[in-house]
Amino acid sequence: MNYIGISCGFHDAAMSVVDDHGKILFAGHSERYSKEKHDKHLCTDLVKDVLKHTPGKFEVHYYEKPLVKAFRQIRAGQFPGPFSAKSVIGEVPLSLLDKRKSGKIHTHSHHLAHAAAGFQTSPFRRATVVVIDAIGELDTITIWDATYEQNGQAKYKKLWGKTYPDSIGLLYSAMTKRVDLRPLDEEYILMGMAAYGKDLYSDNIKQQLLENFDNLDFKLNLHTGVRDDFLGVDADHMDIAASTQALTEQLIKNVMQKARDLGSSKNLVYGGGVALNCLANRLLGLYFDDIWIMPNPGDAGNSLGAAALGYGKRLEWDNAFLGYNILGEYPVTDVIKELHENKIAGVASGRAEFGPRALGNRSLLADPRGPEIKDKVNEIKRRQKFRPFAPIILEEHVHKYFDMPHNWKDSRYMQVIATCKMPEDFPAITHYDGTSRVQTVPNDGSGIRKLLEQWYRETGCPMLLNTSLNIRGEPMVNCISDAERFEKLYGIRVFS
Repeated sequence: MNYIGISCGFHDAAMSVVDDHGKILFAGHSERYSKEKHDKHLCTDLVKDVLKHTPGKFEVHYYEKPLVKAFRQIRAGQFPGPFSAKSVIGEVPLSLLDKRKSGKIHTHSHHLAHAAAGFQTSPFRRATVVVIDAIGELDTITIWDATYEQNGQAKYKKLWGKTYPDSIGLLYSAMTKRVDLRPLDEEYILMGMAAYGKDLYSDNIKQQLLENFDNLDFKLNLHTGVRDDFLGVDADHMDIAASTQALTEQLIKNVMQKARDLGSSKNLVYGGGVALNCLANRLLGLYFDDIWIMPNPGDAGNSLGAAALGYGKRLEWDNAFLGYNILGEYPVTDVIKELHENKIAGVASGRAEFGPRALGNRSLLADPRGPEIKDKVNEIKRRQKFRPFAPIILEEHVHKYFDMPHNWKDSRYMQVIATCKMPEDFPAITHYDGTSRVQTVPNDGSGIRKLLEQWYRETGCPMLLNTSLNIRGEPMVNCISDAERFEKLYGIRVFS
């Protein structure tokens, strides 16, 4: 039996496939096929690709419980959506899935799916699991004890939680909207803005919005945001960002302390959309010895969590390259040549990354040493000039160039910031506050590893600038035709 996991109906629809040995056969995003950023619907081409990677019969597992969600929507005075997983998923994909589908559609708790996506891909036999997001059906924060029984079944015990509308994720999204960014999309820009501002308002925000800081009780429902004049019409957006980040970190530390006190393990598994806040993630090692964040911890990753709950045991996790496959050998020689000649090159090769961050297979790469590179790449991607880029570095060299946060031994999925020791030498990958969102590459024989090794042999530099192969507001390149379009529109060579 195979297990197809589905997340859709709200934002960032995705599908995953796990076989009866725990191998992840496929995991992909709907937006990469439909070309609609954050597409909430299942694209028919995604379903077809899923079925190509699914041998034989399968069960369908859905990432939340629609009836519980509808109850919350009614209680909040909202118009509820469809009341069943079948109606949410949509009839067109189901007509394809029904060909080999076995039995009913199984539904799972949203936060439990987050927990499973993290724990069942982690290297741990036992872990304390923390999930923080905007909202599931009702849950907004949960803490779990997770372990494997003697028969290999994953077992979850909920230790503590908060429910709607008390939500760290909703707070961050509300403040994202307050600075004229798109909530549920541009929270990462708010995080980047924080480096340019001062924490002038965190106490004010806490006083106005929080009833009980220790228990994370909020005074207001922030689902619809805050007033446009919240904190004053003249409040600087950078200062609002810095203050929001500071308060969010205080709240996350509060949750992590509770988790450390309640949990039985010093291993942390962290999931939910808030786990994408790599600036706050530097604090996690203050509370736990070992940390695992599945590289797709948001709602799209819950498709894998739903499939994991169907399978029930540990999954075989090798890397995040689980999506659409562009066949052929990784273009090491061509990319190196282009980097020497023009400083920038695109790569679209192998299987696409499952998650919001490019890790080398759908990447725009550049020499990080030039003072002009940052502005040039931002211009290509049509991003704000203040935004930095991430370094991708041979893992064995990371400590020479970066001060990694406490208990972060590596950062293979670009999940934490570190202070750059030589910011003047690498301006393209260093933020205003001297930090970088680091990606380390182990000696795993991957294409990007071979490229970095060759680049290091030729230049003495063990790192490159790495950003996703897309334009702001568009999904990442998925297939060859996407790569050809990018090359034609923006004049950057993309190698496959």
